[in-house]
Amino acid sequence: MRLELRGITKRYPGVVANDAVDLTVEPGEVHGLLGENGAGKSTLMNVLYGLTQPDEGSILVDGVERQFADPGDAIAAGIGMVHQHFMLVPVFTVAENITLGMEPTDRFGRYDRRAANATVTELAERFGLPVDPDALVGDLPVGLQQRVEILKALARDARLLILDEPTAVLTPQEADGLFESIRGFQAAGRSVIFISHKLREHHEIADRITVLRRGRTIGTVDASTSEPQQLADMMVGRPVILTVDRAPARPGDVVLELDGVSVEAPDGRLLVDRVDLDVHAGEIVAIAGVEGNGQTPLVEALTGLRPVTAGTVTLAGRDVTGADRRTLLRGGVGHIPEDRNEHGLVGGFTIRDNLVLNLWDDERFAHGRTRRRDVIDEHATRMMDEFDVRAPSTTTTADALSGGNQQKVIVAREFARPIELLVAAQPTRGIDVGSIEYIHGRLVAKRDAGVGVLLVSSELDEVTALADRIAVMFRGHLVGPFPAPLAKEVIGLMMAGVDPAEAMAGEAA
Repeated sequence: MRLELRGITKRYPGVVANDAVDLTVEPGEVHGLLGENGAGKSTLMNVLYGLTQPDEGSILVDGVERQFADPGDAIAAGIGMVHQHFMLVPVFTVAENITLGMEPTDRFGRYDRRAANATVTELAERFGLPVDPDALVGDLPVGLQQRVEILKALARDARLLILDEPTAVLTPQEADGLFESIRGFQAAGRSVIFISHKLREHHEIADRITVLRRGRTIGTVDASTSEPQQLADMMVGRPVILTVDRAPARPGDVVLELDGVSVEAPDGRLLVDRVDLDVHAGEIVAIAGVEGNGQTPLVEALTGLRPVTAGTVTLAGRDVTGADRRTLLRGGVGHIPEDRNEHGLVGGFTIRDNLVLNLWDDERFAHGRTRRRDVIDEHATRMMDEFDVRAPSTTTTADALSGGNQQKVIVAREFARPIELLVAAQPTRGIDVGSIEYIHGRLVAKRDAGVGVLLVSSELDEVTALADRIAVMFRGHLVGPFPAPLAKEVIGLMMAGVDPAEAMAGEAA
């Protein structure tokens, strides 16, 4: 399939999401699409997949202009989309998910399980994506769930696949397997639009790369001749430092100690199993792992959002096991939550109000029940300047900010008070390279100021760039921490459940 997007323009009130965007994808090509948050990537793909209608421009498939009123039209034209958040039914089998909406039936009109399984098996063999047709999707690891999503698109004869952040939940080994599958699509003459914020992945899998900035096409380059630095500069519009400049850590006293900490779900399932860990002042300890292996409930337990069901938590020598969130915040714990919209900000509140969410009763900002608006506004102006929060004013609401600026508001709020421990969960998720550069620098500066930093991240580039020691979580168990540096391949094996000694021995060999 040859795809052309010509002059695609999409306007929303107060913003032009796509401004005369051009994009051409050749048959058998993997075309990378790069851009900061808010650059227009998602809007452009929503237009292509029929989820929204352009105000101007045209879509051509094999030279014929097409109009997609809904995803059904796009699918009929041979376009499939694998969303970052999977669109699967957990209680259905693999075959039931893949054939959903196009279920084969027998002569009595009943669902033909045998025919559905045969269809899935044939597709899986043809494209090198082995799956068990009878497995329940809810029981599968995320790597296999993604494989089901891809097969679902292929079952509808997709000749062009849109892959939106396809490696976000994969181990390095699973990502390598995905890239092999993509190369198989290419060999069959199929095309892929590959969206990822990981620059190195574009160089590994893409043939050409198109960069968007502020809704406009900045340029298209050959992946083989471009450099990550060039792409980052194109995305942001200024030189970006891609490496983290940091001196060796100088660890001090223990600020966080976990001794046999376990966390259970409300139904009694064990989510975190007897974790032992310590974090010293002046160091960054990273916990790596594929999402869903206990990192989130562990962070919630450490920040007062979920109870500890066994073990003890000690903060700077004080037993804080079972302490509520307010006590922990007042006790010197800073928290950058993994979901900034759900747990980090109140979208309808202004920047200045979000910056004092955890200080609303501080005597600097309130007299009893009366808030000192002038002081809060001065504080917000100072924080916006110091942390490079880009917005028209302190009264701009948080939901009007880009992802990077939202994250900077959270970082500014947590850094604006004295803390001994910073728990940073997925601190750069979904933000652009310029904001990543900035936040990484702030985390290192906090470490160098004597704060203990517990970094929880699924991004191995981030883990290896920032961590002084590295631990890995798998199915609620923690292994490590190990002194950095640690090879990404070794971390990836441990993320998949390989014994640390075996993973390290394999790397040494």
